[in-house]
Amino acid sequence: MSRPEILFPLFAEIETLPGVGPKAARALGSGLEIARPRDLIFTLPQAGIERRRVASIRDVVPPAHVVVEVEVGAHLPPTRRSGPLRVMVRDARTEFAVVFFHARAEGMGRILPTGQRRVIAGRVELYDGIAQIVHPDHILRPEEAARLPAFEPVYPLTAGITQKLMHKAAAAALTRAPELREWIDPHLLAREGWPAWRAALGAAHAPATPADIAPSAPARARLAYDEVLAHQLTLALARRSLRRGKGRPSVPDGSRAARVRAALPWPLTAAQESALAEIAADMAAGQRMNRLLQGDVGSGKTVVAFLALCIAVEAGGQGAMMAPTEILARQHFEALGPLAEAAGISLGLLTGRDRGAARREKLAALAEGRLSILVGTHAVFQADVHFADLRLAVVDEQHRFGVAQRMELAAKGVGADVLVMTATPIPRSLALARHGDMDVSVLDEKPPGRKPVQTVLVSTERMEEVLAHLGRAVAAGRQAYWVCPLVDESETVDLAAAEERFAVLRAAFGEGVVGLVHGRLPPADKDAAMADFAAGRTRILVATTVIEVGVNVPAASIMVIERAESFGLAQLHQLRGRVGRGSEASSCLMLYQPPLGETARRRLSILRETEDGFRIAEEDLAIRGAGDPIGTAQSGLPRFRIADPERQAGLMAIAQSDARALLEQDPRLESERGRAARVLLWLLERDQAIRLIGVG
Repeated sequence: MSRPEILFPLFAEIETLPGVGPKAARALGSGLEIARPRDLIFTLPQAGIERRRVASIRDVVPPAHVVVEVEVGAHLPPTRRSGPLRVMVRDARTEFAVVFFHARAEGMGRILPTGQRRVIAGRVELYDGIAQIVHPDHILRPEEAARLPAFEPVYPLTAGITQKLMHKAAAAALTRAPELREWIDPHLLAREGWPAWRAALGAAHAPATPADIAPSAPARARLAYDEVLAHQLTLALARRSLRRGKGRPSVPDGSRAARVRAALPWPLTAAQESALAEIAADMAAGQRMNRLLQGDVGSGKTVVAFLALCIAVEAGGQGAMMAPTEILARQHFEALGPLAEAAGISLGLLTGRDRGAARREKLAALAEGRLSILVGTHAVFQADVHFADLRLAVVDEQHRFGVAQRMELAAKGVGADVLVMTATPIPRSLALARHGDMDVSVLDEKPPGRKPVQTVLVSTERMEEVLAHLGRAVAAGRQAYWVCPLVDESETVDLAAAEERFAVLRAAFGEGVVGLVHGRLPPADKDAAMADFAAGRTRILVATTVIEVGVNVPAASIMVIERAESFGLAQLHQLRGRVGRGSEASSCLMLYQPPLGETARRRLSILRETEDGFRIAEEDLAIRGAGDPIGTAQSGLPRFRIADPERQAGLMAIAQSDARALLEQDPRLESERGRAARVLLWLLERDQAIRLIGVG
């Protein structure tokens, strides 16, 4: 399948547009990710300038955007080598200067000839109390002034690119946008009052008022919907591909699960029972399961996942559990060991460190079915890893893995079910954007043994008190994490480095009391440091955020987070969740450097008020606005050019049901609307989705 010919003009090189030479093309590509006319038509104005036509600049209070007719006076050359050229002009009531940097005198003489009248549009500012316009946006003859818009769109810029170039290039790119058949459901289009695609583009690039730049403006809402519809079609096709054909119904006898339940210190919560029932029903059905298990820190996801793996084993198959880091994989292996033993299930661990004969033996046991459950890192993806009968693949901390990797893992087993776990509570709007291809089970209760964590904000000015408190706790046999934001001292960010803090604490508490773990340590050293802490040989573990996810040392009851104001809310919540896992009362000390900004104060106050991860996630979203939700860069959340999944959650929900309904009626997208939807997928570069259409 290849891109439809009607879209070819939009996918040409960006240099085919007038005014875009090699230098501008490089700047557009590196600074704004614009490589073709198609990228440019989806780069909409981000603001607008309202220009007032005035008789004199004395009619406004600077700074202000104006359009004013002037008589051109004297040209004053620069007084120093790199100084500006000034052109004196007079409007109806006053004289002022128009200022140009790096301008050529002869060129300015042609643009602003002395003694002639010109209309100038620009921003009036005060410099040393004197009004001036620096680099006007427009200089026109009076008879041309009527063509100046009252509201002028402002595009995002990057070094080397001007508004003038963006306007000219965008206008040229728009001429290449063809009329396309409608892919939006006609009832939805009519209900929302949205324009057709081509008209929407034209309107979005030519806003006449500030309201036309708002996300709710009909043209922008329609273009945003196109993006989320293409995204939800991709997810729906991926979901169908993951579940395609017949799954392998896994019907358990309950024998091993009963032994696991008997070995647990307390009964499952109602939320765990409900999630398990949903998983069991999926696994017994003829279709492949593709389910997300979403639970807050400490809600007992791992136990639910292990009971799901028991279903696979009881049905005569195998299971795999994949974690994003070696520390986590090892920890899952150790945590599940006693449960596997109680159930009489063989459990193995595979990481990138396994070599030679040991690795060959594990792989042989797996291929022959002697090994029932394999825990590992992404090493379980590798080509030489073969299962005798993989029934269930569990992926931990899914936001580190994309849809394509989930599909790769599921492909290891014929019709294997996929269960994904995340400890990052995700607001509904983002859950739809990120996990729209999955069914969702939520764990919103904590097992009875979890104690609340007392959260305290402490200024770094009280460091001596903090160290004294820590010394008393360690003397009483308690264990603590000390989290630092950076590994190396950075000149640009004044944050305590982990190695430096480690040296200070070791000097204060003695050799052998303090351990250190960070992302740049060799894996063996990292494991050794974690093992020493877990066994109680070291009492304080100095760490970077490598311990953010999943590290489980029940004896640790104190969490110190240094420069807490530099972390995001979701990250702070994850870090705090490392304590409060044992029988002791736990505390989290968030050290901040005063004075605290308003946003940082709000973040830290929310953490002090609540341990509810879902409420924290919603607050995080409200604070971050349209920024980087829960670390979008590595979250599998798509980069939208127009849509804002947080503020337009309603569009995301409509698009999900619309995409699923369209594929239900037209699985191969062969109807008129289906073929239009194919064009949309090509237009928005959802090539993966197009490959999946034929997979029925």
